[in-house]
Amino acid sequence: MEKIQMVDLKRQYQKIQDEIDNAVINTIRSTQFINGPEVKEFQKELEEFLGVKHVIPCANGTDALQVAMMASDLKPGDEVITTSFTFVATVEVIALLGLKPVLVDVYEDTFNMDIDSLRKAITPKTKAIVPVHLFGQCVNMEEIMKIADQNGLKVIEDNAQAIGADFIFSDGTRKKAGAIGNIGCTSFFPSKNLGCYGDGGAIFTNDDELAEKIRVVVNHGMTVRYYHDYIGVNSRLDSVQAAILRVKLRHLNEYAEARRKAADYYDNAFSKCEKLIVPKRSDFSTHVFHQYTLKTKDIDRNKLQEHLASKDIPAMIYYPVPMHIQEAYKSDRYKEGDLPVTEKLSKIVISLPMHTELDKEQQDYIIESVLEFFE
Repeated sequence: MEKIQMVDLKRQYQKIQDEIDNAVINTIRSTQFINGPEVKEFQKELEEFLGVKHVIPCANGTDALQVAMMASDLKPGDEVITTSFTFVATVEVIALLGLKPVLVDVYEDTFNMDIDSLRKAITPKTKAIVPVHLFGQCVNMEEIMKIADQNGLKVIEDNAQAIGADFIFSDGTRKKAGAIGNIGCTSFFPSKNLGCYGDGGAIFTNDDELAEKIRVVVNHGMTVRYYHDYIGVNSRLDSVQAAILRVKLRHLNEYAEARRKAADYYDNAFSKCEKLIVPKRSDFSTHVFHQYTLKTKDIDRNKLQEHLASKDIPAMIYYPVPMHIQEAYKSDRYKEGDLPVTEKLSKIVISLPMHTELDKEQQDYIIESVLEFFE
């Protein structure tokens, strides 16, 4: 049996090695390393995949969020609502720009933004909502957009973990995660469902004017060379990474299907275990399983993680400390106990290996080892 990885990029690469090698070599031979043809072609192909008018590639997912906020005319002191149960980048960029992060709770079953908690957090200072499509499925974007429209708020989707997922509206129509709000953002970090072999990110929008501003902001705020109309940043996706992403984008749907198949296998094995709760799949979203995250019940989650480590099985805790309890983001607005679901989840969740190359032998060993803990 192959060594079990949390994400097995080596075996994934081996399956598409010829495609990747040719793409990289051809890009190097072209010597067009910045904003070359590969970047432009990837941009077009991702626009078509997502069904959006504009994709603006950038250097990483954190930059994508920051640039999205910079282009949204948010001012220092403006309140931006997001969840506390997320990776730090979501909150980090809000604070870096002098905005005020307002953190809300999540649903216990889907880990995604609680709509009632969102409504209660809106004040006259609220200017934007950043829903995080956590672990591979969408927040209830139909409700988010209604609330945003009613309150004149911008919506910036953090889609770093759910690229390729579909949101299903009540009338049956579908849109891709990240293509619903005013702006969508994603990361191409290597472990993502669509990952490059370094850092990368992208910003999406259907707003022509906003897209043009975002293009200017990512390029030092320049409209014409050496003329700076906006404060900007230097954030580019290089051509080699774009070439790799073009190859992997062609496989993204099959990657999602492989992840769903692996998740089904896990679900079937763990659904009868009283000490484990398998991930909830929303009625309004497909799930692309960036993570397969179990909730534990009446056990020491950390001891389960240690047990799996003793069997050479990696298992991760996403996320052990909520943002509102983190030293860097503590605020008079919150105290421990204010976001009870988030705080509970941080103590009981555990994520098992999940990737496109996970095979039956590996999964059987993982499942056997998990269930052994309860004997």
